Amino acid sequence: MFWKKKQFWGTLLAVLLLAYCVKDIKISEVQLLFKRLDFFMLFLSIVGAYLFIIARALRWKLMAEQHKKISVMQALSLYGAGQIVNMAMPVLTGQVGRMFLFSKKGGFKKTFIFSTIVLEVLFDAIALIAFLVLISMAFAFPDKYRSLGVVIASVTITILALLYFMLHYKDKIDAFNRSKLRHKWPGTYIGIRKFLGSFTKGINLLKSSQHMIGSLAYSLMAWVMHTLSIYFLFKSFGFELPVATAATVMIINTIALMIPITPGNAGTFEIAVSRSLTAFAIGRSDAVLFALALHIIDFLPIFTMGLYFMRSEKVSIKEIKKEQLDSGFQPSFSDDIDLVEDDEKREAV
Repeated sequence: MFWKKKQFWGTLLAVLLLAYCVKDIKISEVQLLFKRLDFFMLFLSIVGAYLFIIARALRWKLMAEQHKKISVMQALSLYGAGQIVNMAMPVLTGQVGRMFLFSKKGGFKKTFIFSTIVLEVLFDAIALIAFLVLISMAFAFPDKYRSLGVVIASVTITILALLYFMLHYKDKIDAFNRSKLRHKWPGTYIGIRKFLGSFTKGINLLKSSQHMIGSLAYSLMAWVMHTLSIYFLFKSFGFELPVATAATVMIINTIALMIPITPGNAGTFEIAVSRSLTAFAIGRSDAVLFALALHIIDFLPIFTMGLYFMRSEKVSIKEIKKEQLDSGFQPSFSDDIDLVEDDEKREAV
């Protein structure tokens, strides 16, 4: 039954939240907005949104090229399609769907894609922390977000330490698993070994200062472009707010939407953005209309790049969902015999 599906409840919640946001907005307020709208600044905001996605796609390309070479156009379209899948599915199932898409159409292992997603989150967190520090110098940041920033920084450092531990002690971890699990639970041992092999290949760029700097540069560039996109939209709406406020709205919105609840964060996005704007003396109606406009602008580059790939490759979100449900995201053990033979040769030597 449709009411037993997460997609149904996520969509229903999105509709209810959107209805709550727009319930007090009058048609006359929308008409006044269009009369005062600066379309040149709106154009610059859209350009900033495209550059934001392009920077993120190029960062992913840098990570993915540890596995195989891909063109810039392929990276842009595949990344856009992945974001469509990610937004169309509620909670974190979208990231799993994105792994299936990249695996099927990009020729990547799912575990490798998972490692690049972990790295994306890690570099985004580092860039976000840098923005938090800079914004806190401009004016007093809300205490609840400041304390949450400390939590994000702590978690980021912990994850970074764990990733470095996995990279530098991979052989020792593998030897420990072989001695403890190989004979008692061979399936578990092989699964862990394959996971570590593919996952560490994905995070191997942490060993390269050049790749580290490149990934951080793309991350910072992406968030700068997103901040400018918000700032130009401020100007388009006639809001006299500084760039620091645009960065603040971006940070609050990012923190509030870390775990997506509704498809495409519909409703939750509007509430997060509009409430952050009302804190800067923007009227509720203008704040909600701004949030709706920003959400649409954020979608534009994703849909134009992603739909091109999905149409050209003849892939659908329904197909990705079905494959995800059918497989249950189980690793393949087709090369179990090879792994066992490698162990036996190692022991013989």
